[in-house]
Amino acid sequence: MKRPLDVNDKLSEPEVDLQLDQESDREDEEPEIEEEEELPEIIPDYASDDSDEETINTIGNVPLEWYDDLDHIGYDINGKKIARPKGLAKDALDEFLSSMDDPDAWRSVLNKLEGENVVLSDNELDIIQRIQKKMIPDAEYNPYEPTVEWFTSKTEIHPLSSAPEPKGRFYSIKERTRTAIRKGWVKTKEQRELEKEQTLPKFYDIWGTSDPDAQDHPMHIPAPRMALPEHRESYNPPIEYIPTEEEIAEWNALDPELRPHNYIPKKHPNLRSVGGYERFVNERFERCLDLYLCPRMIKKRLNIDPESLIPQLPSRKELEPYPTSLSVVYEGHTKRIRCFSVDPSGKWLASGSDDCTVRCWEVLTGRLVKSWKFDEPVMDVRWNPNVAFSILAVAVVNDVILLNPSIGTKDVTTATDEAFASIWGKESPTKMDWTKPGAADFARGYRVMLHFTKNVTNVVWHRKGDYFSTVCPEGGGTAVSIHQISKKQTQHPFKKSYGLVQKVQFHPKKPWLFVATQRYIRVYNLIQQDLVHKLQPGVKWISSMDVHPQGDNVIMGSYDKRLCWFRPRLTLRYHKSAIRNASYHKTLPLFASCSDDGTLNIFHGMVYDSLDQNPLIVPLKSFKAHEVVDSLGVLHCEFHPVQPWVFTCGASADENGFHMFPKLHTHFVQPNSSTVGRLLDGLGAGSSHRPTVGVS
Repeated sequence: MKRPLDVNDKLSEPEVDLQLDQESDREDEEPEIEEEEELPEIIPDYASDDSDEETINTIGNVPLEWYDDLDHIGYDINGKKIARPKGLAKDALDEFLSSMDDPDAWRSVLNKLEGENVVLSDNELDIIQRIQKKMIPDAEYNPYEPTVEWFTSKTEIHPLSSAPEPKGRFYSIKERTRTAIRKGWVKTKEQRELEKEQTLPKFYDIWGTSDPDAQDHPMHIPAPRMALPEHRESYNPPIEYIPTEEEIAEWNALDPELRPHNYIPKKHPNLRSVGGYERFVNERFERCLDLYLCPRMIKKRLNIDPESLIPQLPSRKELEPYPTSLSVVYEGHTKRIRCFSVDPSGKWLASGSDDCTVRCWEVLTGRLVKSWKFDEPVMDVRWNPNVAFSILAVAVVNDVILLNPSIGTKDVTTATDEAFASIWGKESPTKMDWTKPGAADFARGYRVMLHFTKNVTNVVWHRKGDYFSTVCPEGGGTAVSIHQISKKQTQHPFKKSYGLVQKVQFHPKKPWLFVATQRYIRVYNLIQQDLVHKLQPGVKWISSMDVHPQGDNVIMGSYDKRLCWFRPRLTLRYHKSAIRNASYHKTLPLFASCSDDGTLNIFHGMVYDSLDQNPLIVPLKSFKAHEVVDSLGVLHCEFHPVQPWVFTCGASADENGFHMFPKLHTHFVQPNSSTVGRLLDGLGAGSSHRPTVGVS
């Protein structure tokens, strides 16, 4: 029994034929089995431009380390294993000994893919040496061969192409010209002339009588023609045109702009004797300047009645009540009065002066009720807006003193003392010292004393009366301080100030704080601790600020004589000097401004609920309130909390007081009365003309 043939077994040709005969016999015996066609042997010779492909091992780009543990090193093109050569795995010593015995060892290179040493020929060694020397590998290549003209430079008479003629060449000349014009290949004579005119520079005759561009510019006026020559310009003028010596002297004495003519007529015997005109170039140059620099345009005048442009303002009688005349003068201070404040009930008035005193007056009678003496001038005084307490804040240079004037009812005075007594048992969490006054100061009405490192210029109360704010312009990060009486604490909401702080004001309804510096007004939300608005009035130095009772409008005065209203932004200039203060009325649509020119202006300012409608501002009255002393006039103005009365104070040495302007007075009372009693008599006490005033 014969063993089956293996694929790797080699048979001789007779054995192959015998085997094929036996297989054919089986096919005859078993016709159901398909005959297997033997595929031809793959010949590795194929057309290729890459000589690197001529190799027996066909494993490709595979690391040879994968075959280190196997007995073969790859596969040939038929898929048969290529046995590992015996001399491939040699150590360094064996390689050295074999190289000593082999004379061609120095020119042999190991082909790891085939596993055999390849001896380089002389031609290959030469190529390697030329490459190392950075030369062209082929020694027979000539890089400086003569140029081969692939395209001849001679004109050929025979066509190079045998393509048929295009159809367009059989068209007539007119048809081809029409097609070229339609497609833009050829331009007509008119088009060429138009392009030529557009490329040429344009020149105009400035002395021409007609203007070619007059039709294009309907607003254009042609230049006026020059005047025709007169008889005096003749070389032989009449005798009446020749001036005398006196007329020539007068002509020379006049300025060139005032002379009626630029020349003096002269008589010449003939035209050849006329010399050159010395002002010819100057006159031509002036003519060119007139044509070039003087604009000429038709201006259409609008036929509008000037009265229709003025807005129709309501009558002043319809806007009553508002202050109309002087009523009361409060006398007693010996130096200029800087500040004052009206009690929220409207019954009492407190004033501070440079004579280091604070005086409390009765509003209706002008009677002095109480006074306090300090060591320094008083900078500001403010009443607490809460009617349940009677607290007066006084700023004296570096100190702020909270007083209980004890001029109201007994219940209000007792409630005020109890509120101050309850805070001394609490510890202040801030660095500000809340000093309790001594027995002597307590008897004078002192309840709390606060000491600052810088001068305090402004004190403002919150609407609820528990908080008040102070301003120290030179304090830097502590320029603005907010104090709470019930908790006996002080807060500094800003770490740094954006300029010198002039005024602060609480919003009447929201937890906002208005901070006015020299040029800007910033609005801060005290709860969220962020900036809400930044108002830019456009003035050089802000002097005062007030917020409307509804909280949507702000009025601001400045030292450069401007009164600004925000929402919308309006600027009023009715004063001739710096504006010292601007104030709103708490309940009526009124606001006032006072200035160093000694005047007080009263305005009607109606604010509407709709933000789309602008406020109605109407000037009502202007008073000469105080005399100007040392460039200082009216220093402060403030309205009564309920009545249409306004108070002013100034630096006048003869008056030494401040005025109240009430409603419904028919005659003006001069403020030079010696006593309050004589003043009341001058008002007509007991007569039918005495006004009836009610204070709530």
